[in-house]
Amino acid sequence: MNKNISVVISEDDLQRRVHALGAEISRDYAGRTPILISVLKGSFIFLADLARAITVPVNLDFMAITRYGAGKRGGVVRIEKDLDLAITGREVLFIEDIVDTGLTLGYLVRNLQAREPAGLAVCTLLDRRVRRLANLPIRYTGF
Repeated sequence: MNKNISVVISEDDLQRRVHALGAEISRDYAGRTPILISVLKGSFIFLADLARAITVPVNLDFMAITRYGAGKRGGVVRIEKDLDLAITGREVLFIEDIVDTGLTLGYLVRNLQAREPAGLAVCTLLDRRVRRLANLPIRYTGF
């Protein structure tokens, strides 16, 4: 292991929390088939682990984005790869690895809401509320 890296969340704690989130999502979406969406490439491992922990059928889709200008706290978000699935009238669960300022996620949530899904919720593995600049409705939080 790299000497400069410290473990904040153990692998066992991480897996337990992912399975608990999967059970909660499965209960909430019983009888429905949500579309799980994440942004490549950051969230795909969390998405894969979470999808395996969910017991209801799900569809998966991905977006790719770039941010440019004004540093990490500002700038413009550009969608490089859009969804392949239509989400109008569908239940959507947006999967994020880390929510920090919330500015990029806020943009993506507004973009997805404009497509008129039946429902749109957010699940994040790590929520850094102390850095939040945007008010976001995060329904499922890992840590």
